[in-house]
Amino acid sequence: MMGIRLKLALALAFCGCSLQSAWPQTDHQEQVAQYAEAGQKALASGHFPDARENFERLAKLEPNIAEVHATLAAIYFKQREYELSVREVRTAQKLKPSLPKLDSLLGLSLSELGQFEDALPHLEKGFKQTSDSEVRRMCGLQLLRAYTGLNRDSDAVEISLALNKAYPDDPEILYHTGRIYGNFAYVVMTKLHDKAPNSIWMLQAAGEASDAVKNYDAAITAFTHVLELEPRRPGIHYKMGRIYQKRFAEQQKTEDRDAAQREFKAELEIDPGSGDARYELAAIQTDLGNLADAQRLYQEVLQQYPDFEEALVGLGGVLVDSEKPEAAVAPLQRATQIRPNDDVAWYRLARAYRATGKAEERQKALEQFRRIHASTPGTLRKPNADEAVTPQQLGPGEKP
Repeated sequence: MMGIRLKLALALAFCGCSLQSAWPQTDHQEQVAQYAEAGQKALASGHFPDARENFERLAKLEPNIAEVHATLAAIYFKQREYELSVREVRTAQKLKPSLPKLDSLLGLSLSELGQFEDALPHLEKGFKQTSDSEVRRMCGLQLLRAYTGLNRDSDAVEISLALNKAYPDDPEILYHTGRIYGNFAYVVMTKLHDKAPNSIWMLQAAGEASDAVKNYDAAITAFTHVLELEPRRPGIHYKMGRIYQKRFAEQQKTEDRDAAQREFKAELEIDPGSGDARYELAAIQTDLGNLADAQRLYQEVLQQYPDFEEALVGLGGVLVDSEKPEAAVAPLQRATQIRPNDDVAWYRLARAYRATGKAEERQKALEQFRRIHASTPGTLRKPNADEAVTPQQLGPGEKP
């Protein structure tokens, strides 16, 4: 399932011991020291076959040294010989139960062998108790594998959340936790389909799934059925309005834009506090050139939700286009504070500064815009845009 990263000196990191302090006085002390030195040098340079050979010789000469078996266990793990790793960990634990981190290594090895039930106690202990970030990370990833293998999906999601919190920018963790979330969603939706195939919840899930794959007709049909069962269900008219908007963006049929407006207005009749629906109406009025109506709607949204970033950007753009650049500066400044990587906000702020004669401020805003704009491929929407609403985009007259 997953490729676990190991540092070159993993063996010593796992056993956490000093080999020199482990040697007893023996008749073959010189030979022992020779193998120990060669083995540690091989480990340090990442030459695991040489390290293995020297530590195996050490184990034959000094079979009662726990640190040697612990180091061999880590080497075997690195070489994917997990049965040998388990054997050496257990030997080391018998010789010195206090040796640190062996529980984690045992759990990792058992998990790689598919012995998930046996691995779990060791992995859970390693993930929750170890202070070593790399060992904790490895235990967490293997816990995902073990819980998934045991069909303990809720536990896998819990560990995924903990991993995302502890390692928010780790691409391997993002990949595997993303798969866990997707699998869990599938399992839950399958259960919903089996238990309540004709329920409102199933119809809503079907509508959202169809929307995700751009099957807009099927999505509209599903949401229409939801409203037939529960006409005043909050959020459904809004979802339908967004679908009509997306279809309008692709096909440019005015009836879709008109339908979107009807759905957003219907949503506001059910939920007058829906800032999203009011925002979408404002965006449509902007596109239609009805700037006074757009300004009023954006201002109504911001009275309820002062930090609605997309609405701040929308209002700023309307004010600039309405030749009110002084009034546009404040909402656009606030938008760049809330979402510093919003290229549209920076560009509109530069326009406002230009119209008010602030050349230095305009140049700084343009530099921010160019930095962000250059780092975002044209095929991508602007960074951090809120998935719940239509993001602000540069209009035909705003192209840099």
